[in-house]
Amino acid sequence: MLERLFHLREHGSNARTEAVAGLTTFLTMSYIIFVNPTILSSTGMDRDAVFVATCLAAALGTLVMALLANWPIGLAPGMGLNAFFAFTVVKTMGFSWQQALGAVFISGLIFLLLTVTGIRAWLVRGIPNSLRSAIAAGIGLFLAIIALSNSGIVIAHPATKVTLGDLRAPGPLFAILGFFVIATLDALRVRGAILIGILVVTVLSMLLGYNEFKGIFSAPPSLAPTLLQLDIRGALQGGLFHVILVFVLVEVFDATGTLIGVAKRAGLVTEGKSNALGQALFADSAAIVAGSLLGTSSTTAYVESASGVQAGGRTGMTALVIGLLFLAALFISPLAGSVPPYATAPALLYVAGLMMRELIDVNWNDVAEATPAALTALVMPFTYSIANGLAFGFISYVVLKTLTGRAREIHVATWLVAALFVVRFAFFPA
Repeated sequence: MLERLFHLREHGSNARTEAVAGLTTFLTMSYIIFVNPTILSSTGMDRDAVFVATCLAAALGTLVMALLANWPIGLAPGMGLNAFFAFTVVKTMGFSWQQALGAVFISGLIFLLLTVTGIRAWLVRGIPNSLRSAIAAGIGLFLAIIALSNSGIVIAHPATKVTLGDLRAPGPLFAILGFFVIATLDALRVRGAILIGILVVTVLSMLLGYNEFKGIFSAPPSLAPTLLQLDIRGALQGGLFHVILVFVLVEVFDATGTLIGVAKRAGLVTEGKSNALGQALFADSAAIVAGSLLGTSSTTAYVESASGVQAGGRTGMTALVIGLLFLAALFISPLAGSVPPYATAPALLYVAGLMMRELIDVNWNDVAEATPAALTALVMPFTYSIANGLAFGFISYVVLKTLTGRAREIHVATWLVAALFVVRFAFFPA
């Protein structure tokens, strides 16, 4: 049956290798089942329900990837987009989490339409490489400021805006310890380094009396508090216009780049040879819509899937194993509820650091390329908004290219995105 479904021999693989690869990828990306509920519950969403939605969205998206595309790639609610959902759309802009879920749903439908019509590939080709790299780095900086503030390492200050917190307090100390555990284990190539770091801090804080142990196993909590709670009508309000735009853009660049990058590493995408990229893009798009109905922010392909490819994963059986493990994770909700914010903050900070590597792909020798890229990355954390970073980047790119006589280098897609952001600032001010 496995051979018929996944063509293991054709891909030079076997069931044991695929199972090990699936377990490897799950261990490297399973931190999301602890981090995502922590982030989204800050909006007032039920933490237990978000935990269930996270596991189900990840399982559903990954299983579709396995059976439809036969690719070894795991999907789950994306880092960065969950922070944008919680800290920008809800906490800063003042929309309800139900409206934010509605915006995710609408963006998912648009994303699905863009995928089916081929416009998604056109958009990706049209965005400058420097801006694409800066977007990833900027989201990393945005995650970093969230992690540092959640752990108490960075706090507000009336004169300097931000300052160093009390590093002798338990929260910052636990976060610092967790960060070094994760970084050290990852440097030693230990699988599941991020997950281990989260668990080490959680267990240690319990042993020292700073956190309460709630158990490990139980029946899955109720999904009712978030299931179908999205407010689509509210999401169609003018103020959420650019929020939907940002969801779509980040989903397009992040997910597509990850899918192609991991697939190339697995030898699944070669020039002049048919592949399942279309099916993989569809699976990714459909997972966003399903996730919004369940009650979580946008679902996307995870770059951590490369760890499973490195372990030999070449087919959808790897993704099948990942999906089944996410379903099994539904039964550890007490453990997920025991994880404090200062245990997940180091994971956010470490992922942020990894995302900063994208800056090496910016053409720093060309001012018209480098300046918009720098603005994109810097404005995101300093305005606490991925949307503003994208807006500054695209608009400045078009302006600088035009003023330096290089307007012909601007792709139509870049003109379109820049114009949409100008419309947003002119007619839909935050």
